[in-house]
Amino acid sequence: MKQVYLKRGKEESLLRFHPWVFSGALHHIDDDIAEGDLVGVLTASGQHIATGHYQQGSIAVRILSFGDTPIDDAFWHHRLSQALQARLAIHLADAPHTDAYRLVHGEGDGLPGLIIDIYGQTAVMQAHSIGMHRQRQLIAQQLVSVMQGRISNVYYKSETTLPFMEPENGFIIGHSQENTATENGLRFYVDWLLGQKTGFFVDQRDNRSLLERYSQGRRVLNMFCYTGGFSFYAMRGGAQLVHSVDSSSKAIELTRRNVELNFPDDPRHEAFCDDAFKFLDRVESQNAYDLIILDPPAFAKHRAALHNALKGYTRLNAKAFEKIAPGGILFTFSCSQVVTKDHFRNAVFTAAAQARRSVRILHQLHQPADHPINIYHPEGEYLKGLVLYVE
Repeated sequence: MKQVYLKRGKEESLLRFHPWVFSGALHHIDDDIAEGDLVGVLTASGQHIATGHYQQGSIAVRILSFGDTPIDDAFWHHRLSQALQARLAIHLADAPHTDAYRLVHGEGDGLPGLIIDIYGQTAVMQAHSIGMHRQRQLIAQQLVSVMQGRISNVYYKSETTLPFMEPENGFIIGHSQENTATENGLRFYVDWLLGQKTGFFVDQRDNRSLLERYSQGRRVLNMFCYTGGFSFYAMRGGAQLVHSVDSSSKAIELTRRNVELNFPDDPRHEAFCDDAFKFLDRVESQNAYDLIILDPPAFAKHRAALHNALKGYTRLNAKAFEKIAPGGILFTFSCSQVVTKDHFRNAVFTAAAQARRSVRILHQLHQPADHPINIYHPEGEYLKGLVLYVE
């Protein structure tokens, strides 16, 4: 195994079990190390303290093991087994009315750079590091073994996360034409071929359930609807009408299919392919909607974009505050990792002040238990949301 050597004192974060080694912490590396190679991480005094995948960029090593544990078949089997046991412990992997959940959440499950979502009999695997990409076949084989009949197929989807590698999306184990899954008794189509992420946003499952409880008799506007998850939960909750908006025509088509799958020929739903700000500008009445969902894509994917992202969140929420009816409820979210809970709350506070609305916080939302946060890796906390009562 090749080695990388830390500058003096740069082992402190690893001694606190943080799973990343940044490039600035490296003193030097062995010759001929290729991206994706397993490397040992040594202190300036030559002590081996971790093993991980090497990659060029700001994060130079993603740690798989602190110590001397070999990264072999048994390692992958054990880590995947631990991930499954965690989902069984929270009564999700064998839930009676849900067969869609996240099995592996990168650093949160001790597997940095790897995402695995389960949709019925198909696991969708996504690599965010070259090291995980190179191990995809071995991981898939161990995954099928660990799941013991819970899945039959493994679909690999990393074209968007590793575009410079030009990996091919496709089944690496099994094959299936069945692309529907179930969440809390509601069915939806999963576009694991062309859809965003792994095909569906399972991280909003608990928040969609909460929205259902607030939907009775309300006129609902679901902005950035993507596959329409919040929309069909609102309909089951008894919404008076539901309008779904997304700038992507493919997303709107998928939303319509998902609503039709659960509520065929239901006149309460209408979908619009439109820009969010332009759509809100055209809403003439302040009383048109009394429940609005704002779940935009990440406005900031790196720290350099943070300032503009916060301005965007403020502008978007101010528009919603201007349009929502008195006594309305706003579900508003940020999935930008670099936007902290305080950043987001301050942006929404500024928006409320600009709109001159009286606002109360009913709930503070976050990612669900199948998207765990490694306590040594606070950067894993990415989803944050607020449920607001607007007078």
